Amino acid sequence: MTFSPAKWPRRLRSQEWYEGNSRDTIYHRGWMKNQGHPHDLFDGRPIIGIMNTWSDLTPCNGHLRELAEKVKAGIWEAGGFPVEVPVFSASENTFRPTAMMYRNLAALATEEQMRGQPIDGAVLLVGCDKTTPSLLMAAASTDLPSIVVTGGPMLNGYFRGERVGSGTHLWKFSEAVKAGEMTQEEFLEAENSMSRSTGTCNTMGTASTMASMAEALGMALSGNAAIPAVDSRRRVMAQLSGRRIVQMVKDDLKPSDVMTKDAFENAIRTNGAIGGSTNAVIHLLAIAGRVGVDLTLDDWDRCGRDVATIVNLMPSGEYLMEEFFYAGGLPVVLKRLGEAGQLHKDALTVAGSTIWDEVQDVRNWNEDVIRPVDKPLTDQGGIAVLRGNLAPDGAVLKPSAASQHLLKHRGRAVVFEDIDDYKARINDDALDIDETCVMVLKNCGPKGYPGMAEVGNMGLPPKVLKKGITDMVRISDARMSGTAYGTVILHTSPEAAAGGPLAVVRSGDMIEVDVEARRIHLDISEADLSTRLEAWTPNHEQRESGYEWLHQTHVMGADTGADLDFLKGCRGSPVGKDSH
Repeated sequence: MTFSPAKWPRRLRSQEWYEGNSRDTIYHRGWMKNQGHPHDLFDGRPIIGIMNTWSDLTPCNGHLRELAEKVKAGIWEAGGFPVEVPVFSASENTFRPTAMMYRNLAALATEEQMRGQPIDGAVLLVGCDKTTPSLLMAAASTDLPSIVVTGGPMLNGYFRGERVGSGTHLWKFSEAVKAGEMTQEEFLEAENSMSRSTGTCNTMGTASTMASMAEALGMALSGNAAIPAVDSRRRVMAQLSGRRIVQMVKDDLKPSDVMTKDAFENAIRTNGAIGGSTNAVIHLLAIAGRVGVDLTLDDWDRCGRDVATIVNLMPSGEYLMEEFFYAGGLPVVLKRLGEAGQLHKDALTVAGSTIWDEVQDVRNWNEDVIRPVDKPLTDQGGIAVLRGNLAPDGAVLKPSAASQHLLKHRGRAVVFEDIDDYKARINDDALDIDETCVMVLKNCGPKGYPGMAEVGNMGLPPKVLKKGITDMVRISDARMSGTAYGTVILHTSPEAAAGGPLAVVRSGDMIEVDVEARRIHLDISEADLSTRLEAWTPNHEQRESGYEWLHQTHVMGADTGADLDFLKGCRGSPVGKDSH
């Protein structure tokens, strides 16, 4: 095709590298030509970076190289010049000590790649949990036109006629083995049914939640979140997104135009409606901090409190992402929110239209999967933000995954100083614990673990499981997998490693939880609490060098998104000096 720079309303960023015939321009252009690019590709057409989080060690994203080819096709069709850029990929299931510690590093690395290289716009090719927020954080920091394309969820798993949800059944089967209800051999047999195709978790875990958040924020084309990874329509979505980003560059449609306060409120309400992961709280707070939107835990409680959970998916419900897609996917949920007056309908999307324009005509094809508002899975979904002397800066709980009888509870604390202490003692029948107790885990927050691992959904002790008990109140400064379930209070802030009240809880203390009242209380006097805190000294391991030191030194609390303090805010994408 013949491309005319005159069609573009302004000089493109990439032209700072490639336009003209100076020595520096020839240096940049000439090296690119060693890949066989014709000279007229550098005639002022938009250069689009495909920021690809593919890695063999990120199995959820293992198919993204093939998906990138469809993105490229769309970019070529629209008159752009696609360049694929491998970026930092943090896999939830392989990274130690936890992928969360590397979310900020991935965001920083991607941000600098977007800022320091000759691209005019970006396609964010993501999938596994941390890749979606990290690339959205990078895009928010640079404010280059960007669009999200997710890899999609894997197909349903089946074991002996039962749907197997990735992650959710891992916890369920593991507890069944400890309770003596399942053999180890059966557990190993079930393993083969858990991940039977490429893609992310097939439950409403963090990956599917963050794909939904990207769509609800307006940063992905409508329908992107739920298409299975192996469905041909996922490849069509990739190609259409490639076409769309070229027009976005022409229109100068930036993340700051899309990710407004209204967009974040839409995402929070969507999270409640889908029974989304508690991890979305930390990620949206961090993304908002990068784009300059004032978002707090109070916004999460205010916006999500009266939202009913209508998506009947594991871990809160019965079905999996495959059925969610067949029922109509996220557009149906957004339409339901709009009809209930719980959606900012005028919020702009990367499609260039409003979110309501995108969803108002969709239909629900399975009302057992996406329920009517008057027949919800949970009347009040969302994320409950609890406060009190145990969590002055807040803690979170997912009501749709909790046991109703435990939402108001008073129990004796059984304290584990860290995850190693928990592992050493939990299977001991001599442990002084029963189902009325409150399990407390310390030193697993952003500084303490370090990185805030998904260990908050502590498995119950075998002697309790053998009674047929499947849930207890659990409190920690950790996170939990979006695929997990239970009455689990997380992200307790300030964290223990920072000297928060959680650090001085002792076994035998009484703890009160009242989710309806949004209260969490350590039942000791104010004077006793002050005395304990004054005597407290850190007992977590402080790293002395490397990225772990940087992270521990600069990470902020979970209540603000656990970003690094020097990365908050939008730094833009100015073109640096050319030293060649």
